[in-house]
Amino acid sequence: MNAATLGRDAFMPRPPRGMGPGLVLALLVHTLLVAALAFSVNWHASSPAVAEAELWAAVPQIAAPRAVEVEPPKPVVQPVKPPPPVPRAEPEPQKIPDASIAIEKAKKEEAKREQLKEKEEAALKKKEAEKERKAEEALVEAHERNIKRILGQAEATGSAGSTGTALQNKAPSDGYGGRVKARVKPKIVFDVDSIEGNPVAEVEVRCAPDGTIVSRKIVKSSKVPSWDEAVLRAIDKTEILPRDLDGRVPALLTLVFSPRD
Repeated sequence: MNAATLGRDAFMPRPPRGMGPGLVLALLVHTLLVAALAFSVNWHASSPAVAEAELWAAVPQIAAPRAVEVEPPKPVVQPVKPPPPVPRAEPEPQKIPDASIAIEKAKKEEAKREQLKEKEEAALKKKEAEKERKAEEALVEAHERNIKRILGQAEATGSAGSTGTALQNKAPSDGYGGRVKARVKPKIVFDVDSIEGNPVAEVEVRCAPDGTIVSRKIVKSSKVPSWDEAVLRAIDKTEILPRDLDGRVPALLTLVFSPRD
């Protein structure tokens, strides 16, 4: 081998060899692989050897209970309570009035009616009395006018404004007033012990020529109404005054009365 050939082989790849050796090697490897697989399958198909053994525990142990399925608790349903009934408003029992109260009330109402009736009757009597008084005064005035007319025709000596009935002015006798009071006073009904002192009432009395009392009125009160009324009632009961010494009755008199005379 020359130097040129050695130098070229060292730096250039060698030329490929033939395929024969590689193919033989591949067939050998595949044959061994198939044999190994066949042997392996045959070994696993054989029955394995069975070995038995008993296990003993050093201390006896009790098996745990089997698991028992526990049913889940059922939900407790709270009963729905109905709303309480609304209490009905009971009507208040009607109070029965006591019979005594009703009677007492009726008596009071009756008394009020009686008082009202008495007031109406008193007012009516007062009105009638006032009417009678005015009628009597009108009668007395008419009578006096007639007397004046008659006396004027008979040449009476009195003045035009005179209220007398005599032909001439003439005062009652000294004892005439006492005689009149003596006739009136026994007719006075009054409890003297019911008052204090000795009150004096002055009364004007008008009379007809025959002595008939035509009217009377208090001209000065005694300040004791009950005494004034008692005097007026006594004059009304007297009705006719006595005649004076000359046989005449004064047309106008002023009388004085006191309870302790």
